[in-house]
Amino acid sequence: MTQISSLSDHEVHLLDRYWRAANYLSVGQIYLMDNPLLREPLRPEHIKPRLLGHWGTTPGLNFIYVHLNRAIRQRDLDMIYICGPGHGGPGMVANTWLEGSYSEIYPQISQNAEGMKKLFRQFSFPGGIPSHAAPETPGSINEGGELGYSLSHAFGAVFDNPSLIAACVIGDGEAETGPLASSWHGIKFLNAARDGAVLPILHLNGYKIANPTLLGRTSDDDLQQLFRGYGYEPLFVSGHEPARMHRQMAETLERALNSIRDYQQQARSGNAQTTVPRWPMIILRSPKGWTGPQTVDGKKVEDFWRAHQVPVSSCRENDEHRQLLEDWMRSYQPDDLFDELGQLKTELQALAPVGDKRMGASPWANGGRLRRDLVTPELHHYAVDVASPGETQAESTAALGAYLAGIFEHNRDNFRLFGPDETASNRLSKVFDVTNRTWQEPLKPYDEQLARDGRVMEILSEHQCQGWLEGYLLTGRHGLFNCYEAFIHIVDSMFNQHAKWLKVSRSLPWRAPISSLNYLLSSHVWRQDHNGYSHQDPGFIDHVANKKADVVRIYLPPDANTLLCVADHCLKTWDRINVIVAGKQPAPQWLNLDDAAKHCAAGMGIWSWAGNVQQNETPDVVMACAGDVPTMETLAAVDLLRNYLPKLRIQVVNVVDVMALQTQDQHPHGLSEEAFEAIFTADKPVIFAFHGYPSLIHRLTYQRNNHRHFHVHGFMEEGTTTTPFDMTVLNELDRFHLAQEAILRVPSLQGKADDILEDLAQKIAAHHQYVREYGEDLPEVQNWKWPSQQGEGNVPE
Repeated sequence: MTQISSLSDHEVHLLDRYWRAANYLSVGQIYLMDNPLLREPLRPEHIKPRLLGHWGTTPGLNFIYVHLNRAIRQRDLDMIYICGPGHGGPGMVANTWLEGSYSEIYPQISQNAEGMKKLFRQFSFPGGIPSHAAPETPGSINEGGELGYSLSHAFGAVFDNPSLIAACVIGDGEAETGPLASSWHGIKFLNAARDGAVLPILHLNGYKIANPTLLGRTSDDDLQQLFRGYGYEPLFVSGHEPARMHRQMAETLERALNSIRDYQQQARSGNAQTTVPRWPMIILRSPKGWTGPQTVDGKKVEDFWRAHQVPVSSCRENDEHRQLLEDWMRSYQPDDLFDELGQLKTELQALAPVGDKRMGASPWANGGRLRRDLVTPELHHYAVDVASPGETQAESTAALGAYLAGIFEHNRDNFRLFGPDETASNRLSKVFDVTNRTWQEPLKPYDEQLARDGRVMEILSEHQCQGWLEGYLLTGRHGLFNCYEAFIHIVDSMFNQHAKWLKVSRSLPWRAPISSLNYLLSSHVWRQDHNGYSHQDPGFIDHVANKKADVVRIYLPPDANTLLCVADHCLKTWDRINVIVAGKQPAPQWLNLDDAAKHCAAGMGIWSWAGNVQQNETPDVVMACAGDVPTMETLAAVDLLRNYLPKLRIQVVNVVDVMALQTQDQHPHGLSEEAFEAIFTADKPVIFAFHGYPSLIHRLTYQRNNHRHFHVHGFMEEGTTTTPFDMTVLNELDRFHLAQEAILRVPSLQGKADDILEDLAQKIAAHHQYVREYGEDLPEVQNWKWPSQQGEGNVPE
């Protein structure tokens, strides 16, 4: 067994001084706007008028940081610090300032008294920086504003990063969240031969905002059993007295890092792994608000929930409180930590790692620095042959699966596919010709498509899929998350946080661009007829559309070749969130690959082969569609109308890039008004068949001149277990209702097509009766095909 060394008294003294420096800077950020080194007594004007921030978790975070610094120096480690209690932002800022990485990025925040004053003033101050470990914070890949995602980010960061250790601090409040509770299983997907390691540090300080924490009140024996049950080897550090705690932490961290090293050496020496290593984790018990005031106004603060945010309030107005703050800050002995210029003393500077080994300067925490372009195969190898519109039937996502298999072939350590047990269900099974699902637990002889070195990540937790992918992207790689459309809502909040991260990071010149977060939503609302109402919800795209226009994109490809073009584009983008919605069931294919590429590049266009408007003619009605099922129903409605009313001039428009419906000042992809009116006209009725809730199209087009003539059909929250076509009828998205709408909206047809309207109503009634008697759709619906003689060519304008 490797000998564990003990700290000398001198080492303890140095570590404690560095820790005190971090604590001093953390308190100063919360409270001070002047007099940073207390060279004079505190006066009211030295105190910020609004005291904002979180002290309670910060001293523990600082304690961990200084010990990780020591380990990095001793072992020459590549390590990042993932701060689960992200509201401990003052600690993250303090430590990166002490190590020098902060001032390198922000030269105005220099490492001296003047820089310290600016450091204090900017924190939670107008025009300054947030109180959390935000994108502005060097070394951060996890903001922690919303809790629960730190550990999944950590695992995502170390997949395919064999040299990296992600030290992940998990607060005991955060540990109560659902996403965090399921993220402990990440070690069962970690391959010690090719991946890095995660060192979870569960920080138990006993309290949340105003209550005890569950794990904080759990005995060490029960915690031992709980985490051994998860597969870890828990190592405990607990206490209050600093010198004893420093020795405990140093020895425990050394033991943990030895275990990680031994597991990795064994796995990388060629010995086949048969069981999941019992990876170490550290459980740190320390007082909340450690080293802060024990009581304020006679009420308990340290080691209690009152230490959570600002332990001493009203320091401008209350002389006693201001003196209490001054005594607290002087207890850290700033003259013992900083020289006359306000610089960290030389012997303390030597405790920090140097260069990219500093956790605030790690390239893995600024993953765009490491990002390599994805190598993509030629699309024509995977294209569906479309000789004429509607002749071919194919599964769109199956074609995409073959393309993704090509991606895996060309990117052996740079791309992963994430999903909650739905890769095969969503028809992406071709990827299994190249790689398998990752599985580190025991394998059975009859298992299929499971392997230690698999690169398809499946766990029945959308939270973990999202968190792993985010960590993977934030550390410089590429990926795709495929999910059932209705259940992607589970990560609505995680999507929010990542969108906010991207919005801010795009404004930071030092943050290098990262690969886009790409969603494929299949098993969508219109083909969840077998699973029923619980699986029928297209509302995620409404949620996405709320975010900053320069960050989000929404694509509704109508067939396989457009899906291939859209996916190929999205996987090559950066600093975006791309949402692609595409069906997996056999469906008509409309465009060949060349035409699909032109159509997707335009974002939307007129399908002249589907309409009958001659050059220089004005249509009587525009039949628009977005989404695969709406496209098919629109074309079926056009077929009906051209038979009923051959002289009716119909213009067919298909929209792939939904955000392009907005004006140019609302979205970068928005069409000019002139281009928009060339497609939708300035004043003709537009019957728009939409994949999702109709209100989204109205939101996106409300500034368009012709918006008042848009009549949108989409999901009306009507669903059940039924046939595919009946789902469209229930929501009036079917061909019969669309044809009726067109007739009702064309002024020249008013009162002249009542017999056609009645015939269409009878078709709806006949469908209703037939489907409930026979359990399947009408033969004329099932067997419908676009009549090829109606149009020649396949080129959208």
